[in-house]
Amino acid sequence: MRKSYKYRLYPKKPQKEKIEQTLETCRMLYNTFLAERKETYEQEKRKITTFEQINSLPNRKKTNPFLGQAFSQILQDIARRVHKNFQAFFQRLKKNPEKAGYPRFKGKFRYDSFTYPQHGFKLEQGQLKLSDIGFVNIKFHRELVGTVKTCSVVVKNGKYYACFSCEVEPKPLPKTSKKIGIDLGLTSFLATSDKELKEAPKTYRKSEKQLAKAQRKISRRVKKSVRRRKAVRILAIKHEKVANQRKDLAHKLAKELVENYDLIVHEKLQVKNMVKNRYLAKSINDAGWNLFLTILTYKAEEASKQIVEVDPRNTSQICSACDKQREQKLKLGQRIFKCSHCDYKENRDVNAARNILKRAEGFGTNLQGAVPIGAV
Repeated sequence: MRKSYKYRLYPKKPQKEKIEQTLETCRMLYNTFLAERKETYEQEKRKITTFEQINSLPNRKKTNPFLGQAFSQILQDIARRVHKNFQAFFQRLKKNPEKAGYPRFKGKFRYDSFTYPQHGFKLEQGQLKLSDIGFVNIKFHRELVGTVKTCSVVVKNGKYYACFSCEVEPKPLPKTSKKIGIDLGLTSFLATSDKELKEAPKTYRKSEKQLAKAQRKISRRVKKSVRRRKAVRILAIKHEKVANQRKDLAHKLAKELVENYDLIVHEKLQVKNMVKNRYLAKSINDAGWNLFLTILTYKAEEASKQIVEVDPRNTSQICSACDKQREQKLKLGQRIFKCSHCDYKENRDVNAARNILKRAEGFGTNLQGAVPIGAV
């Protein structure tokens, strides 16, 4: 399986200048490749292939000295990046033509990474050697495992990172013979069938005033000025902190579940449809359900555990004790479930988590309405 490792880089001033120059060269070449594809299709009704653009690089270097200063495989990867963007565009076109989103040209400061797809980078004596840039100091906060396939240099909010894509072998965790159902919510981020509730962090809600204050500073700055650019960076750093807090919680909860349970069952959520509710959209986005489920799935795959998603319909309206549906529908504001048939009383989310687990009982033999997504 493929796994990414991200490390902080600490380049010196000449190296920073070289990285910024490489990014600008990549941005200009990206826009050139994109314009060529667009013009060729409009004028000649044919598509330029990736190999055509890669093979044109030697001639381009003769007329553009900046291309010669960048590592050749970085430039080749740009042609592949343009191709991938068009492939994604055509896929979106099939699903929803009105919101397909044609590939856009990259403006200044809008191109933030370049990739060494095979060669041009090497780890030596605790430093990262990059072709045409030199030895860059790197902070290894955790061990780099597996066979390194690619290395990407990313610049984000004035910070520099190296992202390694590695091929790793799965590391199965000891079996516990335990299974659990989880219900994702807004009042409590996570409720389990074992009656455990994890409080929703509400990281965006807590930082909302600070973010609004930083946004107002941007609106008072003159467009394209240095002061406005600094204000934009400050706002971006604050948003990054909120995102990191959300990721931290997701990683910790996912790790805890994967270590303690062999089978984890959750609802198949349609988050894109759910955020159309203007009263709940902000809270749903703040919760980060998709992020959590993505992290949980890949951790389960690596640990050889099973993740199953089930039909979410009526999980909070059915009694987990007698399996009968309430006579009166439980409203969203009612947090305690009380059965009208057997007088069973429980937290609404815990009752839903137990129903979710019940729908996945018999996994591997006779599982109705459930789809395994992380079984190895």
